[in-house]
Amino acid sequence: MILLENKKVRLRFEVLETYSAGMELLGTEVKALRNKLGSLDGSRIIVRGGEAYLVNATIPPYQVPNTAESYDPMRARRLLLSKKEIAELADAEEKKGLTVVPIEMYNSKRFVKLRLAIVRGKGKADRREDIKKADAKRDMERALRNR
Repeated sequence: MILLENKKVRLRFEVLETYSAGMELLGTEVKALRNKLGSLDGSRIIVRGGEAYLVNATIPPYQVPNTAESYDPMRARRLLLSKKEIAELADAEEKKGLTVVPIEMYNSKRFVKLRLAIVRGKGKADRREDIKKADAKRDMERALRNR
């Protein structure tokens, strides 16, 4: 079940490769995510010191009165990936024009996981072309349904 989604990724970027990762979360963050609180807009993945982190993702407190005063909803959250996957992400991060962004957070049994992707930015013409293709596909499906 998808908890949070970064809907603008597929519009703004061309997805080259996807990964699935676990995350180091606090209990209140897990509860907030299960209530679909939070946002992945503007967030990205960075690799520092052989570890991958999710930065600029917002997960608000589950119960504001019971939250510790030191809680930061925008804190960097460590991702649980294999060394090989972290190396691939670090290589992609170094290449010009490539970036690593989160696509969605989802439940996998009792765990909260993050689907992330290595992406390349799209130009304005590419975005327009994708929108035209989606419109044409929708029109064809409508025509076949109304037949």
